[in-house]
Amino acid sequence: MNPKMAQLRKKAMALPLLPGVYIMHDNSGEIIYIGKAKALKNRVSQYFGSQTNHAEKVRRMVDNVGDFEYIITDSEFEALILECSLIKQHTPKYNILLKDDKGYSYIRVSSGDWGKISYVLQKADDGAEYIGPYKSSYYVKSAVEEANKIFMLPTCNRRFPQDFKKARPCLNYHIKQCMAPCTGKVKLSDYRESLQQALDFLKGGSSNSIKQLTAQMEEAAENLEFERAARIRDKIKAVRRMGDKQKVVANKVLDEDVIASFSNEGKTCFQVFRFEGGRLFDREIFIFDSGDSESEYEEFLISYYTLRRDIPKNIALGSDFDGLEDVARWLSEKRGNKVNVTVPQRGEQAQLVQMCRSNAAEALAQQNGATVREYSVLEELRETLGLDKLPEYIESYDISHLAGTENVAGMIVYRNGRPLKSAYRKFKIQGFTGQDDYASMAEVLTRRFEEYKQAEPSDEGFGKLPDLILLDGGKGQVAAVREVLDRMQIDVPLYGMVKDDKHRTRAVTGDGGEIAISSKRQLFAFLSKMQDEVHRFAIGYHHQRRKSSTFKSSLTSIEGVGTVRAKSLLRYFRTVENIAKADLEELQNAPKMTKDSALKVYLYFHPKED
Repeated sequence: MNPKMAQLRKKAMALPLLPGVYIMHDNSGEIIYIGKAKALKNRVSQYFGSQTNHAEKVRRMVDNVGDFEYIITDSEFEALILECSLIKQHTPKYNILLKDDKGYSYIRVSSGDWGKISYVLQKADDGAEYIGPYKSSYYVKSAVEEANKIFMLPTCNRRFPQDFKKARPCLNYHIKQCMAPCTGKVKLSDYRESLQQALDFLKGGSSNSIKQLTAQMEEAAENLEFERAARIRDKIKAVRRMGDKQKVVANKVLDEDVIASFSNEGKTCFQVFRFEGGRLFDREIFIFDSGDSESEYEEFLISYYTLRRDIPKNIALGSDFDGLEDVARWLSEKRGNKVNVTVPQRGEQAQLVQMCRSNAAEALAQQNGATVREYSVLEELRETLGLDKLPEYIESYDISHLAGTENVAGMIVYRNGRPLKSAYRKFKIQGFTGQDDYASMAEVLTRRFEEYKQAEPSDEGFGKLPDLILLDGGKGQVAAVREVLDRMQIDVPLYGMVKDDKHRTRAVTGDGGEIAISSKRQLFAFLSKMQDEVHRFAIGYHHQRRKSSTFKSSLTSIEGVGTVRAKSLLRYFRTVENIAKADLEELQNAPKMTKDSALKVYLYFHPKED
């Protein structure tokens, strides 16, 4: 912790309740963070109070603050303008800093008769033809991939004609995405025609390409070149299909930027979708350490549009924030006319924002080996339960018994939406006999968190505090465990999973009552699967205990037969029934048996009649 914390807090509490900009310095005097505030005292004092609610990035920044200064402004908007100017001038390390690395991209056509089309970031003096430059690398990459698929051009590393007939054609040939010149059966004239058609498509777009291809098809038909006409017809169909796929959004979509974010494990990913003419023409991904969630959107927008001259007329965001109006005003002044900044809640725009958020989640998930589907269901769970953070580490518990005998419990763990079987744990109820699910659940959670307080911190098992606890049961189980958590001062969200008449999770229940889960939502399937898994695990342990108990009460109750000899008999005879039917000689010949022990087993199952 910062040794100057008390001194800094005292200074912060003396600040005025006026708008302005605050500037954090480290011990060497270097500026490490610049922010703005509607009320300087309220905002700055938050940094030097309790650190429990701060993100890791903010805690690191606060630990390095040696002093701070401030500048009072007449309005929050003036503070925003000053903040932008100072950040651009000083580039503090703890502000969101983006690099303007949007270089130009080119379409490359390799030299030679059998040229190939690819996309590159720089021109080289290699004799190839370069088309461009293009500002959007996303557009160039997508367009080249489309052209190669439509016109069935090779994208492999084989060279022609050197590699003719040296190997079998690859998968692209079999799925009709390559004409496979490697077979040596493709005419050079046909290949060059397809190559030129692909270049026309890239230079002129799909509409012009369709017109040119239609004219070529009609010309081939008039010349009775029906095979060539059929090939061109198929290419026209492919261009149209690709055009349909490009219409991710309807023609009503404005020329705009769509921006959304996703946060997890101390990281935040912002995704920017850029639309022109109703078509997605560019996208950008930015991943950085999470900071203050209240100001992340504002900081990102300021940093992003400070680097760019072309401010769109419309911007759709995935989240609202306090300074939205000021940021919109700043963008309007930068553009020279009004910029509409909205946070859509329904309709097509809201769907675009959700698509953008899903892609941000996917980009972040790739770093952690998860999938966007798993992250999205965890996000849905977080929103449904009103959790402060994504429940990436979930523990679930269930009790199993038979009329109060062999009471056991199972604990399963889900990490990043997937079962983590190495962290599963089993419990044998020890505190009482008889049937009492509430007392059983209370005992299990007590033992679990006693282990937590004694264990070394770890990434899984008893040494890790879960982000969420889900119990198989209703408000009775939740109340019993809530008492345990309060007594042990464990601050973890707690809910029960309530089943319907088909044994599916219909709702979750907490301290505030039940929250219904729609059967059409993916969260319903996720919770039902988790409830089935914890039930399977608990009842499996219960069956294991019963089997062990039955085994012990029969074979091991015979004098001279211990656990090892009993297991050997079961392996040899397969069942207890077969052991009971065996004669004395068969028992004597069984592994690990003596004449004396065989006689005792035989007499146990064949008692002498009086």
